[in-house]
Amino acid sequence: MAMNSSECAAVQSRPSTDGAVFAVLAALSVSHLLNDTMQSLLPAVYPVLKERYALDFTQVGLITFVFQVTASLLQPVVGFVTDRRPRPYSLASGMVFTLVGLLLLSVADSFPKILLAAGLVGMGSSVFHPEASRVARLASGGRHGFAQSLFQVGGNAGTALGPLLAAFIVVPWGQASIAWCSIAALIAMAVLFAVGRWYADHLSTLRANPRPASHRPRVGVSPARVKVSIAILLLLVFSKYFYLASLSSYYTFYLIHRFGVSIETAQIYLFIFLGAVAAGTLAGGPVGDRIGFKAVIWTSILGVLPFTLVLPYANLFWTAVLTVPIGVVLASAFSAIIVYAQELLPSRVGTVAGLFFGFAFGMGGLGAAVLGVLADPTSIEFVYQVCSFLPLVGLLTAFLPNLENRRPVEPA
Repeated sequence: MAMNSSECAAVQSRPSTDGAVFAVLAALSVSHLLNDTMQSLLPAVYPVLKERYALDFTQVGLITFVFQVTASLLQPVVGFVTDRRPRPYSLASGMVFTLVGLLLLSVADSFPKILLAAGLVGMGSSVFHPEASRVARLASGGRHGFAQSLFQVGGNAGTALGPLLAAFIVVPWGQASIAWCSIAALIAMAVLFAVGRWYADHLSTLRANPRPASHRPRVGVSPARVKVSIAILLLLVFSKYFYLASLSSYYTFYLIHRFGVSIETAQIYLFIFLGAVAAGTLAGGPVGDRIGFKAVIWTSILGVLPFTLVLPYANLFWTAVLTVPIGVVLASAFSAIIVYAQELLPSRVGTVAGLFFGFAFGMGGLGAAVLGVLADPTSIEFVYQVCSFLPLVGLLTAFLPNLENRRPVEPA
């Protein structure tokens, strides 16, 4: 299925002519759910690992750092390589890393082995996200925001399920029970193999009917402005994922330390927050298709500020309530950011997806590590007070061009 770089660019610039292939989008969403359910087990079992191996917050942050950075460093590379030469079955084969990582995590008896398991899970993520995002765009029928949101909501739903698996399986049955969750990797591999067959057939059809694609950015946006806009979008991703790291990695500790709840109860509260994140992700893309992705980015990043500023001072009830709008509003940004960036560079879909997914993972890992180091000498409450100001970075959205008012480059 080898294609040269110009043919690959044509593939990326042309959505499926049959309209949105919902079966493919649904399969990608389901596989994303399974993939991120397995990945979310890692932070969900932190309290178990911390207690069993007497880890401090710095070590907890380092686990997340290894997982996130492994994924973030490889994702742009995978995206760049597959932009030039798509590999339809890499989605299924990449899941092997996640499978092995989970099995190792279930038997790991030392901190270095836990780090190795986290790194393997991160490698699985690095293969999955860029290519799956590209296939979602191909199957979008031109509704890029909807396709990206449907794809990503599966991942966020999976992230929300991880704490429930930890609460009802890992906590009562112990670390070894993580091995049972690896069944999800086998199911995901089967689903992704079917997606790979569709992708391979689609590439064959496009190769038989080639259409040259331009490598230029959009009309009216200079290359320098594109670079500045990409940098701004990355800063927005930084603020989003640094803040999300404070909740995904430390929310259970915050609830246990400040309000004295049990581990199981804290996991349920985490599930509520992550469920809100999934809902926000689903809304962001379709709304962006209608009103423009810059408007969604404005609202989702800066609009969450009032809630984050109040959260560190709320009681248990209002803490749970506030995390719902925080999750919904903040999560709606990422689909919009991805599609906006792909519109800036329409012939570099895989590279853009790899860059932004990778950067998001990297910022999540860096955030977890930095916040862990900050929490040890101060307090977990202080971490949330500092993080509450991160959404102010959303003011940079004012410097992004309005792409809705510009016509895209037509292939020659």
